[in-house]
Amino acid sequence: MKQEYFEVGQIVNTFGIKGFVKVKPFTDDMERFEELKSVLVVKNKDLIPMEIEEVKYQQTVVLLKFKGIEDIAMAENLKGCYLKIKREDARKLPEDTYFIADLIGLNVYTEEGELLGKVDDIYNNKSNDIYVVKDELGKQILLPGIKEVIKQIDVDGEKIIVHLLNGLR
Repeated sequence: MKQEYFEVGQIVNTFGIKGFVKVKPFTDDMERFEELKSVLVVKNKDLIPMEIEEVKYQQTVVLLKFKGIEDIAMAENLKGCYLKIKREDARKLPEDTYFIADLIGLNVYTEEGELLGKVDDIYNNKSNDIYVVKDELGKQILLPGIKEVIKQIDVDGEKIIVHLLNGLR
């Protein structure tokens, strides 16, 4: 089942006295925030639409100014909140690329049909993505996200077919 919303960051602190918040981005491209007119702030399980007034950058964080958040006290109330966008507001992906949120939980099978487990996490180690696959006993297998290993991804069928190179078990 495809997710309706994607987390794009978390408000980790305030910035200055004019209501800016510091956001740790969960996206490969920090400048992605320039294209967003608004985000949904997750507060007490509610999704609160917030219009973005201004975007700035500081090393590894994004500084956002929301319309209606005019001082540090108002911004302080947003600390720790996650930011989401609707799936339709996400960038269109190139062919054969997927949103990590759509891959988490998919069953992973070998080419021979053996179930290895489910995708538990995906992270990047600079050269490629690493798929963390966990079986029902909690045993982990780390698979490099390369075409020699990841043979087929079927999001709708909820499965991934992999070729296990020597040493991957």
